Amino acid sequence: MNDPLSLFPPGTGRTPDGRIMIGGCPVEELAATYGTPALLVDENALRQRARRYTGGLAARWPNSRVTFASKAFPCTAVYRLLSDEGLGMDVASGGELTLALAAGADPAGLVVHGNAKTDEELRLAVAAGAGLIVIDNFDDIDRLERIVPAGGAQGVLVRVTPDIRPDTHAAVSTGQAGSKFGLPVPQARRAVARLGGSDRLRLDGVHVHIGSQIMDTKPFEQAVEAIAGLGEFAVYDLGGGLGARYTYSDDPPSIEGYLDALVDTARELLPPAARLLIEPGRSLVAEAGVSLYRAVTVKPGETTFVAVDGGMGDNLEVSLYGQRFEATVATRAGEGQPCTLVGRHCESGDTLSAGVPLPDPRPGDLIAVPATGAYTYSLSNNYNGARRPPVVFCRDGHSRAVVRRETYDDLMRRDLP
Repeated sequence: MNDPLSLFPPGTGRTPDGRIMIGGCPVEELAATYGTPALLVDENALRQRARRYTGGLAARWPNSRVTFASKAFPCTAVYRLLSDEGLGMDVASGGELTLALAAGADPAGLVVHGNAKTDEELRLAVAAGAGLIVIDNFDDIDRLERIVPAGGAQGVLVRVTPDIRPDTHAAVSTGQAGSKFGLPVPQARRAVARLGGSDRLRLDGVHVHIGSQIMDTKPFEQAVEAIAGLGEFAVYDLGGGLGARYTYSDDPPSIEGYLDALVDTARELLPPAARLLIEPGRSLVAEAGVSLYRAVTVKPGETTFVAVDGGMGDNLEVSLYGQRFEATVATRAGEGQPCTLVGRHCESGDTLSAGVPLPDPRPGDLIAVPATGAYTYSLSNNYNGARRPPVVFCRDGHSRAVVRRETYDDLMRRDLP
């Protein structure tokens, strides 16, 4: 039998009577305090993961910084925690930028992304003193040269599309020819040349990002090779994309193995005095999160359906990307029959996981789904009038809500008479 706890945050355990404890907090107490569904975050696990990244990169390439790809979990409390751990912030919208600043993120550590940045967003970034703005197209250059005051020196990176297609879902593959992101190498060369003559924009270097949920280090090495040929720069942003372990069969490279692959290639091809940036997102936060549901109905038959009080309103990754998640009864250990875990929304596609072994599932059971710290919060929605769940930080037996559950009044808050 696969050990369900192997997918949960490190340190997760069960009490003698089978109850899971997240960050030292029994799930029954968490459900009683915060209700279900709820997104639980093991704060210590998240900090430990961040330190593996920051310490590992600094040991391998001292002139470097880890920058959190915050679209994976754009929550003020997460920005604050990771800023405290010394990470910079990758933001891809005015909203993410505003949240990061509200959490106390260092403006100089902001890397501003986006393939369709508006004038408003660029003005926000420039006014905030964002350290780097990533040039995704020539229109970005035109807009910034209008927005940055004369005599300014806004740092920029050119995003390169290296024509690399990693083995991942098409929706999260970004480095292949025809991608909407970045500039192919010949156009990137033109952008580099143009920026070299700008009196308002300072070309600091280049950026590459080839996708997400990548389970092999070779494509990352190829991406470094692709940008190395563009010349010598002060900064090389190598992006992110390392895969997370969602299922028992997933076997992504370790953080250390990933860093070895990147830095070994960088040592061969990049200037030794350059500054390296990386942008982990999913691989940084996924493991720290657990979604907690309550079973509402159990429908036996050829397929046993266990329906919970959440679903695609709080976890859209299954419907969007076909991502598989595992699950377990959170208050009872043991082997179980294969069940299909479904949500409460009016869609046949509202399936959280098929064929998960749940021991004797019953209405009222608490069901835990691990590895939900990435993208579930960002993609949560109000389908069928669902109220988005709270985010609860758990640490050393204590818990605190950092995002409250939405209310029915919240659903009408923006309506006009």
